[in-house]
Amino acid sequence: MTDARIDAAGPLPWPRLPALRWGFLLMIGLIGSMGFLVLYPLVVILINSFNEASIVHEPVYGFGAWREAFGAPGVWRALKNTVDVAVVRQLITFPLGVLIAWVLARTNIPFSRGFEFLFWISFMYPTVATVFGWMLLLDPDTGLVNSVFQSWFGTSPFNIYSFWGIIWVHVISGIDTKVMLLTPVFRRMDAAMEEASRMSGGGTFSTMMRVTLPVMTPALIVVLMLSLVRLFESFEVEYLIGAPWGFYVLSTKIVDLVRSEPPMINQAAALGSIVLMFLVVMIPLQRWLIGRRTFVTVTSQMKLKIIEIGVWRWVVAGGLMLLISMSVVVPVLSVAGGAFMTRFGFFHLPQTWTLEYWENALTNPGLISSLENTLIIAGSAALIGTVVFSLTAYVLVRTKLPGRGILDAICWLPSAVPGVLLGLGLLWMFLGTPIFRPLYGSISLLIIGSILGGVTLSTQILKANFIQLGPQLEEASRMSGAGFWRTYWRVVVPLMAQSLILTAILKFLFAARNASTVIFLSTSETRPLSVLALDQIAAGYHEEASITVFLIILLTTGLAIAARICGLNIGVRDQ
Repeated sequence: MTDARIDAAGPLPWPRLPALRWGFLLMIGLIGSMGFLVLYPLVVILINSFNEASIVHEPVYGFGAWREAFGAPGVWRALKNTVDVAVVRQLITFPLGVLIAWVLARTNIPFSRGFEFLFWISFMYPTVATVFGWMLLLDPDTGLVNSVFQSWFGTSPFNIYSFWGIIWVHVISGIDTKVMLLTPVFRRMDAAMEEASRMSGGGTFSTMMRVTLPVMTPALIVVLMLSLVRLFESFEVEYLIGAPWGFYVLSTKIVDLVRSEPPMINQAAALGSIVLMFLVVMIPLQRWLIGRRTFVTVTSQMKLKIIEIGVWRWVVAGGLMLLISMSVVVPVLSVAGGAFMTRFGFFHLPQTWTLEYWENALTNPGLISSLENTLIIAGSAALIGTVVFSLTAYVLVRTKLPGRGILDAICWLPSAVPGVLLGLGLLWMFLGTPIFRPLYGSISLLIIGSILGGVTLSTQILKANFIQLGPQLEEASRMSGAGFWRTYWRVVVPLMAQSLILTAILKFLFAARNASTVIFLSTSETRPLSVLALDQIAAGYHEEASITVFLIILLTTGLAIAARICGLNIGVRDQ
């Protein structure tokens, strides 16, 4: 009788957990999964730097890997080169980036919002495209610029394969990040102190040096530290321009050790541990420098003031346009020329332009496979990453659950970890842990690495939008009987649709252009376009590489511009 009644009434509903318990379980899941994927690889690097056995044997601990790593030829030179590039690059790009951000935010320069967006496009532009574009222009033997000088003056004055060639590419591709981060901060600064300085007789330059920049110390320190850490991540420039003449930095030396025969992964872990030690010192130093004084720039009586710079505003605008052209337009044209010319730079050939390389490329199984891999990796990272990071941001902003500080710290950590180091840690984790070893060589491993890239930026964007979104509709949904998940999917997601789409686009862009995190994880079957382009350029296949790089440009920059045209506020918010 009882069974008949149950069958007639239908299946019994699943028991519903209280919202607090759902949130608690979600917090444990987020801390556990993200903490494992971010922290465990770094711990594995540190532990295995003392492992003297190969990755497939039982560990034998000692200092052999450290001795071999630092006894290997060129390691100390690579460390010195890393410092040299870091110092020279920051001496040029940091003051210039600060100045440009101040000009865009505080002066009456024309088209300031347009310039800000162009710097965002420059930031989204793939590094490999910038490097390769200038290689085609400044190669001492075949570069277009040198060919012109050779025909006119009988000399080839430029050599991209040099220390200053590396610095040149770093400068024109490294200013955009500083401009993006500092321009909004300058725009929000209270002008009252600057006006007081001018009333006391201070000029524009002295006010900037003695008032504006000291007040901006926290933001400047954060940007400087981030730039120094990011130098360990950048290896495309040194790999493509430095390796041909034996110039290595720490990141390219790590790549060289991992890709050697046999692979010296333990020794690479020892070198990677140096970066971890650097981070251990730099992060507390940053907090100490910021915490020494109080820096308040936004108050209830905040005043904004635009500085008139007269006719100089057109001169400055022209200089900014030239700089953006050098970082984006010139490399794009250079890569396009390499993809459509019979031989790049040789305009006097009977048949200058050709589609032969495109015809070969579009029927090349290797390129088609890499394109498919890129779409799968970037698309999966965009979808999965957006869901995970939106839940993370929601928990951080909307709940009072214990553990929020730990979760927030985990979200910030990837911004301080170079991609090469994270990729090395994932390599060790998946090869050194028997339960994960079957996943090595699969595209799932590259998806995981791509999801971890850009964690900090994605989470902070969504946190800012959740803070702006009032909780009233969510409270009304819960008062109507909806649970945690139903409220999230039926109320929060529709309200946050534009921000979620923006985050997904950013995740796709970063994953499509990223090479540092996945270079250790990819195989010939799972290799994305970014890694394929590096291999083609390094092997000297410039025409084929031009097409591969051009496809990366279309996927990244093209998507960013299309999203902007469709109304998404990428990089710049209209006021």
